[in-house]
Amino acid sequence: MTGTVNSGQPNGSSMSLYETSIRVRHECPYREISERYPDLTIREWPLSDCQVLEITSERTPTDELLDDISQIGTILHESEDDDGYHVVTQSCLCSLEQSIIDRFEEHNCLYQSPTIYRQGWEHYTVVAFDGEDIRELLGDLRSDREIELLSKTSISETQIPHSMLAPANQLFESITDRQLAALQLALERGYYEQPRKTSLRDLAEQTAVARSTYEEHLRKAENKLLTNAGQFLRLVTATSTADPLQVDKTGQAEQLAD
Repeated sequence: MTGTVNSGQPNGSSMSLYETSIRVRHECPYREISERYPDLTIREWPLSDCQVLEITSERTPTDELLDDISQIGTILHESEDDDGYHVVTQSCLCSLEQSIIDRFEEHNCLYQSPTIYRQGWEHYTVVAFDGEDIRELLGDLRSDREIELLSKTSISETQIPHSMLAPANQLFESITDRQLAALQLALERGYYEQPRKTSLRDLAEQTAVARSTYEEHLRKAENKLLTNAGQFLRLVTATSTADPLQVDKTGQAEQLAD
């Protein structure tokens, strides 16, 4: 999770959490595009140094729309079928309306991606530990932009989406570009499927590096990814009392044997 949030709750007591959805009208390139094309939906995921956008349209895109999309960033995927037009792009983080994300954190609110742009509005979802934090956030945002509260729902801590606990930029922190490329190639070629569809030798032969070098990149990527995910794994399992692998029983048996 980005930022440090103090729930103000004593240890062992249950937290009162609020999931809040708001929509904002503010000057932003993606909002302006969504206003020009009312049937368009843009979903934005911010990463550490860039952002990924998923753009969908129920209709066949016009040349004008295609030109606007091409100016957003690099197109990673593009398809068109009976369900409509779908494209994924990657762009520089500099165009992200970052100030509103900073304000969420200033008011102890956890931002849940993606941001959704539709019909000229930016849609955000946040989780807060106190209803007063929500009220102060809304007051702050209304000072310089048009804003509407869509919903405010009380939830339990066990209902917090796991995606909020593990933002992508933290999961992939400290993994180099070559390590990421090695991991992506292994995923795309079925190396992690059961049974495996390829081998390390076959994967390395598809690159310009030696097998030992490719394997080193892959193992380091795996190690860093699991290490980064470990802190979020502990959060996910912290409230569970289940012991599906009977780890505790195994430990007790070893102690008795000693």
